[in-house]
This record gives sequence, C-alpha cells and structure tokens, in this order.
Amino acid sequence: MTADREPVGVIGAGWVGLVTAACFARLGHEVHCRDIVSEKVEALRRGEVPIYEPGLAELVRGARDRLHFTTEMADVLAGAELLFCCVDTPPTYSGDADLSRVEAVLDELGDSDRHALVMKSTVPVGTGRWIERRRPELGYVSNPEFLKEGTAVDDFMHPDRVVIGSGERSARFADRVAALYEPQGATIIRTDVASAEMIKLASNAFLATKISFINEIANVSEELGADVTEVARGMGLDERIGPQFLRAGIGYGGSCFPKDVSALKQLAGNSGYHFQLLTAVIEVNELQKRRTVGKLQKHLGSLVGKEIALLGVAFKPDTDDVREATSLVLAARLRSEGAHVRVYDPVATERSRDLLGGATVAESALEALDGADGAVLVTEWPEFRELDWAGSVRERMANPLLVDGRNFLDGDALRAAGFAYEGIGRG
Repeated sequence: MTADREPVGVIGAGWVGLVTAACFARLGHEVHCRDIVSEKVEALRRGEVPIYEPGLAELVRGARDRLHFTTEMADVLAGAELLFCCVDTPPTYSGDADLSRVEAVLDELGDSDRHALVMKSTVPVGTGRWIERRRPELGYVSNPEFLKEGTAVDDFMHPDRVVIGSGERSARFADRVAALYEPQGATIIRTDVASAEMIKLASNAFLATKISFINEIANVSEELGADVTEVARGMGLDERIGPQFLRAGIGYGGSCFPKDVSALKQLAGNSGYHFQLLTAVIEVNELQKRRTVGKLQKHLGSLVGKEIALLGVAFKPDTDDVREATSLVLAARLRSEGAHVRVYDPVATERSRDLLGGATVAESALEALDGADGAVLVTEWPEFRELDWAGSVRERMANPLLVDGRNFLDGDALRAAGFAYEGIGRG
C-alpha cells in the first residue's frame, strides 16, 4: 500500500477531526470519518459544515467523493487501518483531562493487530503508555495537532512541523503516518510517545506564557506612561524573542490554551512538582479580563443601570468558538456590577446565546452600541475597524467611551472624534 493511496480513518467530526478529514481528502486519500451525532453526520453528507472555519466548507464540498461520513465504527474499521482519534478531552472539575471519550473509542475497537490508533486529541503525558498496556495488540502513534482556529486549513496543509511519537512495536505504523505528511514537505519529528505528548502541552503553555508576560508589561506600561505596542515592537525584533504572541489584550481564551495550561500544571502537581510559572500565567490571564471592568468604572463610576456594549463574543476572529472566551467572563462580571449588557458578534451569536446569561444579543454592531454608556472591543473582527466611529457610532452612543481590549483601533483618531479611549498598556 503506497502512502498516496493510504485510506484514513477519523474518529470524531469536531473542529480538529473535520479539518483533519477534509485536508487528508484534499491530499487525495479516501477518508472514513465517524461521529456519534447522527444529525451532524447527515448534514456533512449533504455538504453542510456546522463549524465556522475559513476554507473548511469549500474543502469538504470539493472532496465529497473521497469523504465518507458515518455513525458506525465498523465502517471506519473496514475502510482504514490508520485511525486518527480526534475526540474531545475537556478538563474535569479536578483539572485533569477527561479521557472518557478516548476510553469509549477503545471499547469500540476490535482486537485486530492491523489497526493503529493515531492520537490527535490532546491528552496527558502517559496516555500512550496506558493505552498500550490496555490494548497491547493495537498499534499506537501520538500525532498531536498544532492547528490555530481561523487558519486551521492552512496550518494543516503547510505545517511548521509534524510530531510523530511511537514505541518500537508501533514503528511500522508511525512510518505510514509519516508518509501521509511527506507531500507537505514539513520537518517531521520522530520521537517517543511521552515526548510527543509533552511537546503539544509545552508548546501551548509557552505561547500562553508569552501572552501573560506581555499583558503584565502592558499593565506596568500604563502606570509608567510607556506604550506597550512600541515595547512589543522593539522586543519582537530580537530574533531570540520574535514578534508572535506579543500583542497585549484582555486575556487568552479558546479551546486550547486554558485547557492545556491547566492540564500541564495539573500533571506537574500530580507528579509532585509545583509548576509555579504556570500558576502565575493562569492568574495573570484571569486578572486581565477583570481589569476591563475597572477601566469602565474609572470613567462611569458605578455601573448600576449602565448600558454596556461588548463587540465580539468569539475568543478570536475568524472562528465561532466561544469556549473560555473573555466575552463570557466580562458579560458575567458586568451584570454582577448591575450593568445592562448588549453583545454582538458577526458569527458566534448562536453558539453564545445560551452562555451569556441575561445579556441582550444584538443583530448588528450599531444596534449593540445604540444608547450605550460605554463599549468594550473584545474580538478584533475587521468589521469593527470599518465602523463610522466619528459619525454614526458617536451619534448613537449615550456616552462615547470605548475600551479597546485588543489595541485594534486608532486611539488618537477616536480621541479627536470626542471619545474617551482606553487601550491596553498605551500609557
């Protein structure tokens, strides 16, 4: 069997699974994708993609002759030997990863030694050893994903690196997994399973650390009169540091960073080691979200009865993901202070409607801003930059106050237009 004709199985048609399935199909492989939600499977068979990810819907529709969606594990086992596990591993109340969905997959797999489970889901270090002890006849390969929401298709097709971890017994399966990625021309890192699992957690923890660090610098810059955007620019030109993830803001969110940082901290604690740095990273991120409320109170005093607009709900632009989104924390905090909250997002409205408590969901940015005593730009959607701030927005707001939580807009221009403008770390 040659790599260019290797059939692929994908278990789980969530964000990671669907991107993985569609991209492998784009590369010419027959892909058998299984999900337990029958409504989702039926929609995907019709070419309807339930996830907002740029380029994904077009990819799914363009590769429908090679994409086979099913609710039956037997269909996947019959169609492919390499089975990419893309199920969710959310945190439990203890902070450990919930591996119940991984266990359910293992329970459904047969006892054939010709199949291999290729783990794309983010799992704790040691999961591979546990699976290999539980199912010694099954091949096992760790192949963590490094996709960014909003650019996931491009990330898959043009990866920075591909990490493949395996033991000696599963080396033949790891060879076949590596061959699948050869057309991308990326650096392929072959290592042991535990190291592969740690690479994923360590990578996300380091990126989260950079974000919390620059947010701390932003807070100090505000007190000392420095501009964090200039500070970050100067830092980023140092090749040892680089400019990525040095944008100050109101905290990170999403499905990866909060979960993976907490998981690594918990793993360290379970092993007897106190990961003090990650404890600080988490604390800084939570405090950063709440500092926004203080910026509003600085101008408005008590927020009781005040109308506050939140622009953006998704944790970042080009996605409808609201998991661990800063907007949810802000909406809850503002409502606890007595404010009336209105929110608008270009794509995440439906996913967030039930999570926003008593906040009002607006149909447009102007509707959210109409009569507002203050506004917070939470997500840097391009359409917010195109608003007529000096004209229609200024006229609609009861009080022209804007907290720019992403340093996305031109503060000088807004101040000239009569706004009280607060950025993050702008001195």
